[in-house]
Amino acid sequence: MFEQLVKDFMDPKKVLTLPPEATVSEAAVLMAKKKTGAVMVVVEERLVGIFTERDALFRVVARELDPVTTRLSEVMTADPKTVGPKMTYGFALVMMQENGFRHAPVVENGKPIGIVGSRNAFDPELEEFAAEAHRREYIRQSYK
Repeated sequence: MFEQLVKDFMDPKKVLTLPPEATVSEAAVLMAKKKTGAVMVVVEERLVGIFTERDALFRVVARELDPVTTRLSEVMTADPKTVGPKMTYGFALVMMQENGFRHAPVVENGKPIGIVGSRNAFDPELEEFAAEAHRREYIRQSYK
């Protein structure tokens, strides 16, 4: 699983894009309709940010902002880290884990073509991945 390519985990039906001027409310309605946890924010087909369900909670609800008037540009993660479709899913998972996020836009030639999430790994192989990551960290610490 972790050696498979990112493109194998993308779900084209869950590729959601909105402009920075869209509201949090519009993003939330779209995410609920498509049953996904993130919207990629684009300008002229170029990725400029990402807005996730965690952003809605921590950057909107917790700050008591109005989702009907708050623009994505005000609360999105600008210039998010991305992966390419030919990178391994294991690489994407490590990047997400090391940087503390759950979704990674898949970009090709500057344009978003998909998104992958850590939820894709919720299967028996996740336990193997976690054990391997722990083993590698133990070895790394042993040689310091």
